[in-house]
Parts: sequence; C-alpha cells; structure tokens
Amino acid sequence: MKRRLALLLLVIINLFSVKPVMALEPTVDLRLTVPETPQDVVGMLNIFLLLTVLSLAPAILVLLTSFTRTVIVLSFTRNALATQQVPPNQVIIGLSLFLTLFIMAPVFAEINEQALQPYLAGELTHEEALQLGQGPLREFMLAHTRAHDLELFTDISGVEVESLDEVPLVTLIPAFVISELKTAFQMGFLIFVPFLVIDMVIASTLMSMGMMMLPPVMISLPFKILLFVLVDGWHLVVKSLLQSF
Repeated sequence: MKRRLALLLLVIINLFSVKPVMALEPTVDLRLTVPETPQDVVGMLNIFLLLTVLSLAPAILVLLTSFTRTVIVLSFTRNALATQQVPPNQVIIGLSLFLTLFIMAPVFAEINEQALQPYLAGELTHEEALQLGQGPLREFMLAHTRAHDLELFTDISGVEVESLDEVPLVTLIPAFVISELKTAFQMGFLIFVPFLVIDMVIASTLMSMGMMMLPPVMISLPFKILLFVLVDGWHLVVKSLLQSF
C-alpha cells in the first residue's frame, strides 16, 4: 500500500514538474521585397489583379452581365403583384445573382479557357490575358445591344469604327446598359398588364356596389396572387428571362 502511494506521489510530482512547451505563433510577413525571379513577379501581379477584380466586382456584375435586366424584371413582378416587400429584396437579388451566373456560365467558361488558365500557367502576359478575356464578354454585350444605342455613343464620342470589333469598351458598356434597361422595362410592362386589368375590374365592381370606401388593392391582392399561382407565374417569368438571352 505504501509503495502504491509512493508511486502515485512520484507521478503527480512529475506531472507538475514538466515545463509547458510553448507553441510557435503563426506569423505573417508583410514586408515588401524586390522580386528576384519571374515567378515572384507573376505572384505579385496575381495578387494585384485579384484585389482589382474584387473591388470592381459589383460594377462588373451590374453593368457587364445579364444582372440588370434580371433584377429589374423580378422587381417589376413584385410591384405588379403589389405585395410590398414579398418576396424581400434579399430573395430578389439572390435569385437574380444565380440566374445571372446560369446565363453567363458559357461566357465565363470561355473566358476561363481562353484567358485565365493560360495566364495562371504563365503562357500569357496580363495584357494578353485581358485582351483575350474581354472577347467573349464583348460578344455577349454586342449581341444584346441595339444598333441605335451603339450609334448614339459612337457619334457623341466621335469614334470612327469600321466594324463592331473596333468599338471600345467605354462606348459599348453604356450602350449595352441602356439597351438592357429598355428590354427590362418592356418585359415589365407586359407583366403589369394582366394585374392592371384585375385592379380595374375590382375597382369598377366596388364602385357599382357603392363600396367606395373599401380600398380596391385590399380586394384585388388575393385575386392577383391566385392568378399568379394558377399560371405558375414565377416559372413563366424566369423562362421568359432565360429565353430573352
């Protein structure tokens, strides 16, 4: 019994006598050093381009893709239903974002294949990668830009171009944006028409019944939602958006 107590006492003493091992704290080197090899230069340029793209990502998403048309049409749909904030803005923007990624997937895949992957492999300079990368995006924007909108900006800027390939991005982007706005408003008008008819019928019915103090919007809202559900409205709206590109 005494031997067991002695052994237990020795074990406890050894446990408390062990010095704790200090773990090495991770450190980050933030010093700027002069690149010594071409690989170092490419690494620094990759970081710079990544930060640039991240800072310009909202503008690129809104102005150079199908996001503008998508979010406006979905917002018109909500306003036509007169459901106030249902669906909420987060849902509208989230759905618009994923529809944009779906629509732009072939364009992004082409950019990745032609420009991004060769640049990461060191086969292209950043100037060549930017030149090749904007090609698929230009084709997408030119395909959905009206000729008279493009002529507006080329005439005002005084740029003389012999072909569409010579149109600078500074001229193409605003022409593409106003073309997208016009298309979105046209689609929004067509969405508004059936719901406007319901509002007019409900308002006329209430007036003929002498119930002028009852808000027509309160009565027409259930009928709008019923019609929208019966015709599978979200399916039709999203289908129209996808087929418009």
